[in-house]
Amino acid sequence: MQKVSLDKICSVTKNLNLEHQVELTDKLSTDMGTVLAVQVLEDKSIYNEIEWPSGRMSKVKKDDILAVALGERAALKGFAGNLPKSLKVGDVIHLLNFGGIAGECTSANTKEVGEPLRIRVLGGIARKGKLLNIGDATLFQPSKTLTSKIPLIVTTGTSMDSGKTTVAAEVIKTLTRLGMNLAGAKLTGVGALRDTYKMEDYGVSEAISFVDAGVTSTAYMDGATMTAIAKGAIEHLSKNNPDAIIIEFGDGIMGRYGVLPIISDPEIQKNVRLHIGCARDPVGAVKLAEECARIGIPLDVLSGPVTDNQVGQDLIKEHVNVLVYNAFQPSNEWLDLVIARWAIKSEVPLSA
Repeated sequence: MQKVSLDKICSVTKNLNLEHQVELTDKLSTDMGTVLAVQVLEDKSIYNEIEWPSGRMSKVKKDDILAVALGERAALKGFAGNLPKSLKVGDVIHLLNFGGIAGECTSANTKEVGEPLRIRVLGGIARKGKLLNIGDATLFQPSKTLTSKIPLIVTTGTSMDSGKTTVAAEVIKTLTRLGMNLAGAKLTGVGALRDTYKMEDYGVSEAISFVDAGVTSTAYMDGATMTAIAKGAIEHLSKNNPDAIIIEFGDGIMGRYGVLPIISDPEIQKNVRLHIGCARDPVGAVKLAEECARIGIPLDVLSGPVTDNQVGQDLIKEHVNVLVYNAFQPSNEWLDLVIARWAIKSEVPLSA
């Protein structure tokens, strides 16, 4: 069995606990999650880092040997790409994100991220001769039903980069400092650990994502599969009986990552106690509020760049009957909703 020494191990493979010396196989698969050893073919000056399983970011250089996993991406910014239709040793594919998702790039916002980084397939990473997939090591399994009654805090948005992670972090900080035990989940997007690590930095006791179900990316997945992954994540986090679970969705509700089927599910909607929507502009904010109300999960709070100054805040208040929250100048009006809706288990009351 041929072996290779890895220079860098991408975060999407975290649950496999790869060593730097790995076995290779030439018996490859194009299935999502297939783990490959690849050689970097060029240097880049932008979008030129990968994330380690530790969360550390590391520069990628020509001839580096990386551990990556196959997946798809459908970002409005950055790269979009699909699984290769066929794959053999020596083929050239692309690195689609810093978490280590690899595939065939079909579109790129080159002004912001440059051309996609080309990588050559050296072989599949194997253990005892078996080709590895990130689905070989998971923290939870999808579930068709939801038995958990733990309250959910949900953050949705109009698109990527609409402020979801920032507002989620501020809400986590506020509630944990008031004595609540929170867990966190990122349920849609493309595999990376940055957002779940940020949740942990701000105070959640445990944070997981779809990667922990063996999924590299939720792009183009069917609604039933997406909803089952979401319910499985909630059931897993509920085992330690947190006071609430905060959920962040990568991309917007109209994107390709499966947000809409999840937030449309009646079992999930029943547990939502606070719904925060994020938008970059007033039109997006108003439409987000209308669509969420239509599907049965109305917004309680609007946040994101649209709230960065008084102009946007006033426009929202004129058209949408929700609270306005700016994560850079936060107020605590939304806590009244929390106090009114939840039976808090914490020893420290929210009114403290």
